[in-house]
Amino acid sequence: MTERKGTEIRVRGQVQGVGFRPFVWRLARDRGLRGWVLNDAAGVLIRIWGETAGFTEALRDEAPPLARIDRIETREVTENPPDGFEIRASEGGAADTRVTPDAATCPDCLAEIRAPGRRHGYAFTNCTHCGPRFSILRGLPYDRAQTTMAGFALCPACRAEYDDPADRRFHAQPVACPACGPRLWFEADGVELSGDPVALAVAALKRGEIVAVKGLGGFHLACDARDPAAVGRLRARKHRPAKPFALMAREADLDRLVRVTPADLAALRSPAAPVVLMPARGTLPGVVAPGIDTLGVMLPYTPLHHLLLDAFGGVLVMTSGNLSGEPQVIDNAEARAKLAPFADGFLIHDRDIARRLDDSVLRCDPPMVLRHARGRVPGVIDLPEGFADAPEVLATGAQMKGAICLIRHGQAMLSHYLGDLDDPLCLSEFERAIADYRALFAHRTSHVAVDAHPGYRASQIGRDIAGREGLPVTEVWHHHAHMAACMAENGWPLRGGKVAGIVLDGTGLGPDGTLWGGELLLGDYHAARRIAHLAPAPLPGGDRAAREPWRNAVMRLDQAGLALPEPLAALPVQVIRAAARAGLNAPLSSSAGRLFDAAAAIIGLCVQAQSYEGEAAMRLEALAGTAREAAEVEDQTDGPQIDPAPMLRMLCGPAPAAERARAVHLWLAQAFARRARKLIETGAAQAVALSGGCFQNALLLRLTLTELSGLRVLIHRETPANDGGLALGQALIASAQSM
Repeated sequence: MTERKGTEIRVRGQVQGVGFRPFVWRLARDRGLRGWVLNDAAGVLIRIWGETAGFTEALRDEAPPLARIDRIETREVTENPPDGFEIRASEGGAADTRVTPDAATCPDCLAEIRAPGRRHGYAFTNCTHCGPRFSILRGLPYDRAQTTMAGFALCPACRAEYDDPADRRFHAQPVACPACGPRLWFEADGVELSGDPVALAVAALKRGEIVAVKGLGGFHLACDARDPAAVGRLRARKHRPAKPFALMAREADLDRLVRVTPADLAALRSPAAPVVLMPARGTLPGVVAPGIDTLGVMLPYTPLHHLLLDAFGGVLVMTSGNLSGEPQVIDNAEARAKLAPFADGFLIHDRDIARRLDDSVLRCDPPMVLRHARGRVPGVIDLPEGFADAPEVLATGAQMKGAICLIRHGQAMLSHYLGDLDDPLCLSEFERAIADYRALFAHRTSHVAVDAHPGYRASQIGRDIAGREGLPVTEVWHHHAHMAACMAENGWPLRGGKVAGIVLDGTGLGPDGTLWGGELLLGDYHAARRIAHLAPAPLPGGDRAAREPWRNAVMRLDQAGLALPEPLAALPVQVIRAAARAGLNAPLSSSAGRLFDAAAAIIGLCVQAQSYEGEAAMRLEALAGTAREAAEVEDQTDGPQIDPAPMLRMLCGPAPAAERARAVHLWLAQAFARRARKLIETGAAQAVALSGGCFQNALLLRLTLTELSGLRVLIHRETPANDGGLALGQALIASAQSM
């Protein structure tokens, strides 16, 4: 009987597709243990017989590089053990495990494609430590038959690697080689060209042409970043006059482009391989990122990218392959139809993409994820203390920067970035993603959380799901959700006390029926109340005011009793003044984002129109960064309504433009931080949370943190401060209110 007593070990977390089973096999064999290991829908299941001391500790301490263990559970079992230790076939069932995100090419695979051998120059080389995962996954458990690699039968050499537990490609589901795997080719005008596809693409790039490149999560449009004519052609063809382009560069080229810190380099080299924002050195043509002092750069993250950059020998613009506002293209036929007006050639392959994933974007100083996407999803966030019994909530987020959140088993899963839901194709992709995530992770939704704005398509979809399935719906106020998202990321307990939330963003519906956006809230997950806010001003033209900064400038200057500077006075101001007086499509708003737009226009930046969301604020921040000090703003009152008139008077003054731009940021930071500090000092709040899209502004965030020095401050690091993180807050609020 003693011989039959063994231990069952359940390992939960990101433990499939990362080489965990062969790791367990080697660990057990090295210790002389008998038993077996397998994948199932809950993670990895192990049964072992023998001397097990230190075995579970080794599972954590020596796990493969891509593994992320959430918890290990053990129990005693009594049965006949096998003669040795074996890896058994996967078992199905309801999904209850983490899926590994796509991972950048590991050093071993990179060396392999550069060295003689059967994978020399092969663009789809990967192993258990790298390669496509979520982008090719169709179902769980994670086995080849459940991926878009199912149609590629393994050749004998790859099969031998796949079946050998001692090989780093053991059960690496996308394993392939030129004899059996996906094929790469280059085509132009719908015709495949003969020759080395990478060499043909490089030749096109060096001629100043634009090449569509099929990557992990979709197509990119690439051109020579050093060629202003090529970049200009891409802008003209894509109708993208000023929005900064992302870049792809070899690590050896980084120092010539940007000022790189060790933190930046660590992020760039990580398996997620995101786009990292870094200060530009000014060595590239201004047309790459007009009016902006930072560049978004990523390293090559697939073998194809490495081969392309090695052969090209320079820096490439690498921007999403899509029509303006639409989702990134992932299908070959769709790419030919939609990208032909942009691209002179296509570097393309026949491995299907199961779900589109844009590149993740982050900044390291101060640290913040700006876009939660490829390489980071589907990651999970452990729920704070007190949420162990949270129901299985589906939260649908907001209208801009669509993203959903699922709560299950004490964890929250925030989806990848799904775009602006005003676009019909993005909306369709959003609905598909909800069905995809719910099915993939067997989410038994018992509650739906939506933004309180009745016009948001995300909210309408959430209500429709709840109506069809007979589920309760929680309507969450926009800015309360922002604050709760920041609290959740920082592990603020359910009963941790009240938090002062400084929430600065574009617009979101407030409980009083007006559009909020410059708020100081006090509350917890259950509820929040408004303590202070920017004085509201009309938004003449509604959504047009978000696109045309001059409208906000006129309203704010009129409100402050200040004369319009010449560039503004020449515009049709009487029309919007009349609309504001009549209350005709001119809703009141306390938006900090629109105040930034107004300030930019007064200084002379993006006066008449923005060509992309946030352009005015980004250019204002870049200008402010050139000033060593800020212009002075007269003392302010400490009442609940924050009047920007003193700051506006400064803006119309004689100080240098850069000093005025910096003063805008400093004034806003001081006005809100001073009031938040009082809530802490009086004991009304135990911490300050900073959230909302305006805190993507690194200067504003730094200044606000300085003003709050000595206090406990919660900020976004791993989830976006913008609406891309809103669903997380909605889910926590709905859980708190229903428990």
